[in-house]
Amino acid sequence: MFGPSGMFARAQLSDMSLTEQERDDESGTKTETTVDVKATGHVRRELDDHRFEFTFEGETLGEFLDAFFGEYGCEELLLAETESEETANGWANYPGEPPGRWERNPEGERTRAYARVLINGRFNELYDGFATELEDGDRVALMYPFMFCC
Repeated sequence: MFGPSGMFARAQLSDMSLTEQERDDESGTKTETTVDVKATGHVRRELDDHRFEFTFEGETLGEFLDAFFGEYGCEELLLAETESEETANGWANYPGEPPGRWERNPEGERTRAYARVLINGRFNELYDGFATELEDGDRVALMYPFMFCC
């Protein structure tokens, strides 16, 4: 659902020069990745735990979310299906341009208003959204509600 539909095309290399990951990709097996999941607020209440390891088949945030929601549910707490679900009403008007970097995930990869997905303490949209590659030991935080104050 969220993960990429296929692997990137790779140049033909001899077996001696292939990395373990590339051999796995060519053989059709998926890589397993283990991340440290942290949950806050309503997500924590739904999961009845706030920190645990989760192993999934794949290596992207989208693949993690597919596997995680498949096992634990709670997708409705974090992901927006419509633009109105991702938009908060009542934001104060900021005079001029607000400081910093303001980016959005693409359609279909957006979180609900007041919900966030972080990788190693940074918002996923500051990486590559749901295409962000994860490595063993990365921290994935699922936060709802999330409040940001200036």
